[in-house]
Amino acid sequence: MKEVLEQLPKRAMEKHSENKKFFVKLKKKAPKNLDYLMQELHDKEFTQTDCLTCANCCKTTGPFFTNTDIERIAKFFRMKAVDFIDRYLRLDEENDYVLRQVPCTFLGEDNYCTIYDVRPKACREFPHTDRKKFQQISNLTLKNVAICPAAFNIVEKMKERIKI
Repeated sequence: MKEVLEQLPKRAMEKHSENKKFFVKLKKKAPKNLDYLMQELHDKEFTQTDCLTCANCCKTTGPFFTNTDIERIAKFFRMKAVDFIDRYLRLDEENDYVLRQVPCTFLGEDNYCTIYDVRPKACREFPHTDRKKFQQISNLTLKNVAICPAAFNIVEKMKERIKI
């Protein structure tokens, strides 16, 4: 996995232009079965990909925390939301709450999430490759293929299956 992660940003950059063109076309003319296809590709990829051997998303990026996430996680820690924010979060350029630091504070050395059952929505849904109306998040997907080997593989298989 280490070698895959070392090569992933370069591979993603090499495919960036091709992927961007593909997603522009996809937005204009998405197949009717796109949601089903994405679910199929996502499910198949994650029978072969074990996030615990990777955790690159947790090591390199910080998730966006909604107010609901903050309330839920603060409750888990038996602390006030404001105290959770002060201790773990900061406001980013877009005025969204994100982690103060990466790798994620809640990532254990064994790649397990110490708040897995209450983790933020962004973490639960990452890499967002099984999301409905997938074509609407192409900019996010272009970023995620450089972070997540599974997302990279799903997009490559998607381009093989969808001819536009």
